[in-house]
Amino acid sequence: MSGARAGRHLSHVLPGVLLLALCAGCTGGAGAQDAAGVSGAGAGSAGVGDALFPRLGNGGYDVRGYRLALDYTPGSRHLNGTARITARATRALSSFHLDLAGLRVRKATVNGRPAKAARSGSELILTPASALPEGRDFTATVVYGGRPKTFTGEDSGKEGWLRTDDGAVALGEPTGSMTWFPGNHHPSDKAAYDIAVTVPEGYTAVSNGELKGQETRGRRTTFRWHAGEPMASYLATVAIGRFGVRTTTTGDGLPSYVAVDPTEARGAKDIADQVDDVITWESRVFGPYPFSSTGAVVGHLPGLGYALETQTKPFFDAAPDKTLVVHELAHQWFGDSVTPRVWKDMWLNEGFATYAEWLWEEDHDGRTAQQVFDDFYDGTDDESEGIWDFPPADPPNVASVSDPPVYGRGAMVVHQVRRAVGDKTFFSILRTWLKDHRHGNADTKQFIELCEKKSGKDLTRLFDTWLYGEGKPKKP
Repeated sequence: MSGARAGRHLSHVLPGVLLLALCAGCTGGAGAQDAAGVSGAGAGSAGVGDALFPRLGNGGYDVRGYRLALDYTPGSRHLNGTARITARATRALSSFHLDLAGLRVRKATVNGRPAKAARSGSELILTPASALPEGRDFTATVVYGGRPKTFTGEDSGKEGWLRTDDGAVALGEPTGSMTWFPGNHHPSDKAAYDIAVTVPEGYTAVSNGELKGQETRGRRTTFRWHAGEPMASYLATVAIGRFGVRTTTTGDGLPSYVAVDPTEARGAKDIADQVDDVITWESRVFGPYPFSSTGAVVGHLPGLGYALETQTKPFFDAAPDKTLVVHELAHQWFGDSVTPRVWKDMWLNEGFATYAEWLWEEDHDGRTAQQVFDDFYDGTDDESEGIWDFPPADPPNVASVSDPPVYGRGAMVVHQVRRAVGDKTFFSILRTWLKDHRHGNADTKQFIELCEKKSGKDLTRLFDTWLYGEGKPKKP
């Protein structure tokens, strides 16, 4: 994620956002039968215990794939959806939770049999007709509809399902994806996605991955998208509008799909070439691009104030400059492919994506990374304000998870590692990190262990000072 050029960070995260989504009504099927025959079956938890978002996500199962069928009419702003969720029980379950904010549940089944559906805030609790044994694959289907919500933080930052001049866009970081489909909405549970979106003829619906089909019937067009590599739910997106679309192939042979709002067409005329240039450069620096396609969506959302690294196709709220393209595409490696296990490790996303900007500038006849570091330390860089407010690896609350220390000081941590271990070892660390955790989850402890293993050095003081230390350290 990145803010507009006026400010790189985003502090729209909503304290207590999970408490805002009141029950929008639901219907249930047959009541659950006795769980006899399934030893120790119990209710799945309503959260994974994340320190910043304790009720986000759900325990007791692991999602393997989402198959979403969505039908949206921009005029009425009404969304009809069917979510087919394939998962494996990690413990014996008599019931389990899904995250869903708003929207009315019309029907729910588990393994084809009616399931009881209950709502509690942003929790949808499904009780299957019979308990699910540990280790067993199961399929939950939820039919739902209504007007999707937009979450608005105290600083007026927005996420969720956002209305645009001619359509809508779904942006999910950190909790907004629960406004348009039910799921396990914590980044630790990644899955494959198939997303079919039906819209009025003349509109385009863009989502993650590759376009597998497009069909018009009865003046409505269905776009079928497939994202086969694992994806955290906050990176899932749907953008609906009258986009101009350009499909190309990058110099490395990747299919590229770029959609641009007509209002931004002039400013974004080179966006496809920029994506190609940046992907080629970042692949050289970080290693192979981790997905089977790339692209971008350039919308027109005045006042939104941020871009988001939606997987395979970053979303820009307006025509971006190249530095912003560098940042969001760097996230395809740092954040999208290798995703933090918990939200406190957000610096592993934003510190590295910010440092990618520094490396780009260094490699394109601008300031060296050391000079950018010095400018941040001295407070002369435009993005350096507020970087000493708290340690990058310890945001104090949900409202600060995207604040300047996570970005700017996070990048300073990365640069200090580079200085301590030398360029050869540093870039080896980056490539090993991305290779070892490709399409998975990782945490700060694992990164520190890798740095020390590859360098053969004790880096405790470095990380204690720059990553976990309070206040401004002495200048190195």
